[in-house]
Amino acid sequence: MMVTSQLYNTTELTEVIGSGGIDNILKDLYIDKSQLEYQRKRYINALNCFTQLYGEGEVSVFSAPGRSEIGGNHTDHQNGKVLAASVNLDIIAVVRPVNSKDSVSEEGSLSGHSGVNAGIIRIVSDDYPMLEVSLSDTDINKDEYSTTKALVKGVIAGFKKKGFKTGAFDAFITSDVPMGAGLSSSAAFETLIGTILSHIYNEGKVSAEDIAVIGQMAENEYFGKPCGLMDQMACSVGNMVYIDFNNKENPVVNKLAVDIKKFGYSLCITDTKGSHKDLTDDYADIRREMNAVAGYFGQEVLRGITLKDILDNFKELQEKFGDRSILRAVHFIEENERVENEVNALISGNIDEFLRLVSKSGDSSYKYLQNIYSTKDTANQGVSLGLMMSEIFLGDNGAYSNSVYSNGSYSDGAYGNGVCRVHGGGFAGTILAIVKDNAVDEYRRNMDKIFGDGASMILQIRHCGGVRII
Repeated sequence: MMVTSQLYNTTELTEVIGSGGIDNILKDLYIDKSQLEYQRKRYINALNCFTQLYGEGEVSVFSAPGRSEIGGNHTDHQNGKVLAASVNLDIIAVVRPVNSKDSVSEEGSLSGHSGVNAGIIRIVSDDYPMLEVSLSDTDINKDEYSTTKALVKGVIAGFKKKGFKTGAFDAFITSDVPMGAGLSSSAAFETLIGTILSHIYNEGKVSAEDIAVIGQMAENEYFGKPCGLMDQMACSVGNMVYIDFNNKENPVVNKLAVDIKKFGYSLCITDTKGSHKDLTDDYADIRREMNAVAGYFGQEVLRGITLKDILDNFKELQEKFGDRSILRAVHFIEENERVENEVNALISGNIDEFLRLVSKSGDSSYKYLQNIYSTKDTANQGVSLGLMMSEIFLGDNGAYSNSVYSNGSYSDGAYGNGVCRVHGGGFAGTILAIVKDNAVDEYRRNMDKIFGDGASMILQIRHCGGVRII
């Protein structure tokens, strides 16, 4: 991706963007050329907002993408394998260091700076009030769980713990990554803050992998969400990535030089309008139950436990931990193997096998993992409805397909138009469909009829993660 290292003040940069001076960068980031005009306006508006808040002067611009999980549903926290991709929805930030000419101490304070904002990070996100975070305030505060402040504090703490420099900055941030839509808005935000600190105070030398690990720690310890590392790694590294978390301290990350677009398919994410509120216990139960089964075998996580191990000890596992724990453990074992097979299918160009495996992943999440709806609220099953309607609209992707729904009627055909599965953590929110390009508009229209205008989004795979643009 082309990135400019030239510094502009806000007025100059507004003119450069308005005249198409960074169009090549925008095309790289957002893939879809039809977005150019919208993105120019979006960036100019962000610059104007920054100037209103903090005044004129030189600035840098950063971007961090949302992510889509393609394979490996709830495998990362068990040191498993995942297949994920960054997407062309992102968070952008206009940033100015506070007294950037001053040196930054190992403790993270700006030496020799006597201004009122010394040691303070100030952030305004869209229409939210200004957030101020002191570089010296890195204590975990449970009263701050689930807040933006907690995430910023966690990233600062992570940088210090790893021996990286920190420093103050002013920022205006705006996001196109919808909250609660399964596209990892929190991981994108963590990546953004980490990328800012890397480039402003560490010469851009903090690796994408380190930023991801720091982001996960921030979300686990400061934000209070027991997530794995997949979200942060996909957002930070970018592209389609195959990640093996067997060594959780040093996960193996492989970018894949493949794009489903070349096979004539698009990613389509549909928001089924369910709320993620009060679902923390549901997410935590998955990890707790999987860990319990692993503990029976003297392990912390399920990685390395085999299906034979489960079957040989079935009755005792059932008596100790219940049926659902076994189902979830088997999901992990099979899903972990399935990810590797998905990667091999993509690399070899076998799109039919890849789609079959994605469909199997969805089936396993529904039947074994059981993260499609919360048992605390069985009346609301938006994800279930979304999957049902997707299967009706798309038909089976196989040699003996069901009828395909199109233009208000059914027609028979040898192949369906795509596959679908739950997207991300589950229980509410979004589903993923991989849809033939010639059917994607019809699919989106049908899903919008069910869940409302704009519920369904056609996404492209972005080829970079967190990045300094200017």
